[in-house]
Amino acid sequence: MVDAESVRRVAVVGSGLMGSGIAQVFATAGMEVRLVDVEEKALRRALRLIEAGLETLTHAGMISGADVRSIVSRVVPSTDVGESSRDVDFVIEAVPESPDLKKRVFAQLADLCRRETVIASNTSALDIFSLSDIEAGERLVIAHFFAPAYIIPLVEIVPGPKTAQETIVFARNLMKRVGKSPVVMKRFGPGFIVNRLQKAIGEAALAMIEEGLAEPEEIDNAVKLSLGIRLPIVGVVQTFDFQGLDMLLQTMTNYGKISAFIEDKVNRGYLGAKTSRGIYDYQGRSEIDILKKRDELYLKMFCYLEAIGAFKPV
Repeated sequence: MVDAESVRRVAVVGSGLMGSGIAQVFATAGMEVRLVDVEEKALRRALRLIEAGLETLTHAGMISGADVRSIVSRVVPSTDVGESSRDVDFVIEAVPESPDLKKRVFAQLADLCRRETVIASNTSALDIFSLSDIEAGERLVIAHFFAPAYIIPLVEIVPGPKTAQETIVFARNLMKRVGKSPVVMKRFGPGFIVNRLQKAIGEAALAMIEEGLAEPEEIDNAVKLSLGIRLPIVGVVQTFDFQGLDMLLQTMTNYGKISAFIEDKVNRGYLGAKTSRGIYDYQGRSEIDILKKRDELYLKMFCYLEAIGAFKPV
């Protein structure tokens, strides 16, 4: 496979909201994008979506109006998957989440693409590695974008049991090249990272509504005015360091469900910010210094979100 920095031509199979957004990302990064769908109507809609997305970025000052025409010109719509995928360095499918459909697409791409072409899936949950018959499984990987793909920076890179390390490195570097922030999972797991966490939160919220514990608006306000301020700063896991891993372990003990990962940290004396090491290593900084930095960031986040009206319904 080519080096990520040498990629000049990519293909996106599926031109819906995700496919068009992904195509926009690669075209904005200067690459020629073959955007493939089965219907001309879908492709025309995709181009309108791309133009609208570029207009949003222009108004935000992220790109100049002069760049829009050249970006759009790099997107080549086509209904011919064979012609479009034959000479590309990277191809990603963004077709609907139907196992049978994806299996057919992978079979086509395996036959049509060059042997060195990396084949990716934008699936949000499916185990494409078990449903795919691609012989060259070492060049198959998941690259899961989030809508809108041209704004949300995260891409989850998920390898399969046969995915080569060089494929993982290539995918990660290519995402960085197009301005994304990739995270790499060690192996496939249902829901990956974000959707698995989001599923747990969503199920808990619906359960509270159905149990008559709170109104939907109150639940959303509670999240926005607490987690919404903290999570962008410390995420989910680092939050435990500020709770104190010993306190967390005691709570787990009370509920009868202990995490071996947390128990090991506590047994080694890694209790979080108060010992300058927990799940994260704070490099010998004092608890006061760590908390001061955290609180300054919390305050900036709160003030910014309040200033833009983020606590009100969209």
